[in-house]
Amino acid sequence: MSGATILVADDDRAIRTVLSQALGRLGHEVRTTGTAAGLWSWIEAGDGDLVITDVVMPDENGLDLIPRVRKLRPDLRIIVMSAQNTLLTAVKATERGAFEYLPKPFDLNELVRVVQRALQEPRAGSSEALPVTEAEAEDQLPVIGRSPAMQEIYRVLARLMGTDLTVMITGESGTGKELVARALHDYGKRRAGPFVALNMAAIPRELIESELFGHEKGAFTGAHSRAAGRFEQAQGGTLFLDEIGDMPLEAQTRLLRVLQEGEFQTVGGRNPIKADVRIVAATHRDLRHLIRQGLFREDLFYRLNVVPIRLPPLRERSEDVPALVRHFFKLATQEGLPAKSLDQAALDRLKQYRWPGNVRELENLVRRLAALYSQEVIGADIIDLELADPALPSDVAVIPQDEGLGQAVERHLKGYFDAHRDGLPPNGLYDRIVQEVERPLISLSLIATRGNQIKAAQLLGVNRNTLRKKIRELDIQVMRGVR
Repeated sequence: MSGATILVADDDRAIRTVLSQALGRLGHEVRTTGTAAGLWSWIEAGDGDLVITDVVMPDENGLDLIPRVRKLRPDLRIIVMSAQNTLLTAVKATERGAFEYLPKPFDLNELVRVVQRALQEPRAGSSEALPVTEAEAEDQLPVIGRSPAMQEIYRVLARLMGTDLTVMITGESGTGKELVARALHDYGKRRAGPFVALNMAAIPRELIESELFGHEKGAFTGAHSRAAGRFEQAQGGTLFLDEIGDMPLEAQTRLLRVLQEGEFQTVGGRNPIKADVRIVAATHRDLRHLIRQGLFREDLFYRLNVVPIRLPPLRERSEDVPALVRHFFKLATQEGLPAKSLDQAALDRLKQYRWPGNVRELENLVRRLAALYSQEVIGADIIDLELADPALPSDVAVIPQDEGLGQAVERHLKGYFDAHRDGLPPNGLYDRIVQEVERPLISLSLIATRGNQIKAAQLLGVNRNTLRKKIRELDIQVMRGVR
């Protein structure tokens, strides 16, 4: 659609000017206002083919305007922009009926592409927005962070809230995979149902099928009565299968049958039970590598990997460390520990640290600081003391600010050798190190280009087909692929 009338509401004059010029050059008529009232007057008069609105405006919250617009003009698409870059903002915008949510500062080319989609894509029947509790605040959110990497995850999560699509969450241990699974449940359409979690690595292999599907009395030695499995316990809600890579093959076969047929049988049972659950799986392992080893079914992988989400390690989003520290200190005070804070030098130390245990390690550190130290404001000297690991060389704990890439790689490699008494880590070190470097390099390039693989290939200086091959081989999630 060309020559559309686009209504822009933002209290920032510079943003209004930039959008007016950029969209005007495409042949659109652009009307701008700094208030929600000005925007509403145009909408009420029947003007405009598309709305672009900020959230925080002097007279009204842009999110509160969306339900009124949807009721009066359900076919009018709304693009929401916000500097309040939290999961809750993305969820609210999506649930209330926004076509797209873009965090500020936004990429102008990305916004133009979204505008083109909003004007060109066919309109489906309008769906009823899910309620959102206004009292919720960022500190109560299950996932914390405003880094670019987390913004992409928020956008994906917001789009998934109203669906039952199966989700596969990957990431290192301690990155918060169960928190993301709970967010999908707590903000989704199954929120009234149960959230049931099962860690495959924590259950003896011979008991996994019984744990999943339940058993009848006398089904095996020790089965003195009927027991409901996790599928039955999660009916109407969400079943979170953590460490799915540790599931034995025989149980994988039964799980695949449930996903294909939508029903299951208890161990020793004969009557099928309909499976009314949403499946969210998670793993820190490379499932494609397990498939090549014959340890994981490829057909099950594709059934579970409908929407893949990769959680970045904390070292890839160090700008989120201060917000996480504040959040964990607040939780500590709610548990009766004294209120504490960190000075800027201490925060800088934490942002430089590599966090091998990720967010979980940071949370444990904050609780320890709150419990063991009398100072109300904790300084860098205490942080250096806490981060020093006697099992590692002293220069491993904190990354020097002037350290080059070559020095960082050398120090990282030294850790592989120092961790083994004979000085030799397991074979295959070259491929493992190359993969460790390639994955964050490609992931960060895709984040920087907002999922544009052509731009990412140019940025990296590789052929686009080579990049696509690497994305498949390394199982890298391109967030913009979810619409």
